[in-house]
Amino acid sequence: MRAVCCCGWTGPDHRLDWALIGDRELVEAGDGQADACVRDWDGHIVQVEATTTPLPEAITVLLERLEEEIEKLTKTAPVAAVRAARRMEVTAGRVGYWAANGARADLSTEQAAAALGLNEDATRSLLARFGGWSRYA
Repeated sequence: MRAVCCCGWTGPDHRLDWALIGDRELVEAGDGQADACVRDWDGHIVQVEATTTPLPEAITVLLERLEEEIEKLTKTAPVAAVRAARRMEVTAGRVGYWAANGARADLSTEQAAAALGLNEDATRSLLARFGGWSRYA
């Protein structure tokens, strides 16, 4: 098992010992290796965050608070939580349009990918989705 990222990063192997696993369910028997993959992933994300364009603290705090509130809402009113998630999606599309067009005008795909912590293909797809153009254009 290993963690992988769309940026091209691949974590180290965490081999499963099938002799030790035997007849046990993989979900339980492979838990230690899966946890190791999660730790690798977490370390990778910390490294990526350190090299990407930082978000202003005010935005980070607002997004974290919004996520917490929607998670709480999910426990008591799941349909309302879906409405909130949909509202976030609509808002992201609206504000992302001009941001994507500005990024496209100011940066090469390679520069935008580095700033976003994505590979170039994922960056093209993201900017095209938000900007409203074909990713093949």
